[in-house]
Amino acid sequence: MISENTIDKTIALLEKQPDGYEKAMRDFAGKQPAVLSFLMTDNEGALSDEERDFVVYMAVVIWKSILAEGQDPPKVSVEELAEAEEAIWDKLQSSKAKSFREKLDVFYENCQEEDLLALVEDALTIEDEDMEDDNFHLTLEGQEPMFVALKTVIDVLAEDV
Repeated sequence: MISENTIDKTIALLEKQPDGYEKAMRDFAGKQPAVLSFLMTDNEGALSDEERDFVVYMAVVIWKSILAEGQDPPKVSVEELAEAEEAIWDKLQSSKAKSFREKLDVFYENCQEEDLLALVEDALTIEDEDMEDDNFHLTLEGQEPMFVALKTVIDVLAEDV
């Protein structure tokens, strides 16, 4: 299980080192090209460019956190990604909950990577103060597709390692 401490250290390293994120991104693209391609796919215009960049950043954080724990996930196939994504969409759409956070509760049941899931949930939850931030805006329309993409990354890279 990837710890919150490992995740925090990974984020700090990516932000602290000059070109840390860019190097990590290149490594990620080389080791997991299908995952990067999956994240960059348009999804019918559901995400803004800014949101897509954020999803890729979060995926790199997830991947680097997994590596920091000494795990080395095998290269993921397009088929594995499609299967995981479909299962997540099915689970999300079957939820009767109203709020975004409540819809995610079902994903914590039998979840091996709760801290990674919590990272994604916190990153994608829109609070009132977020609406005042001029730098970056998550949209309500983008929340679910971003969650599904990042939960897919967790499932294919971390859940069975």
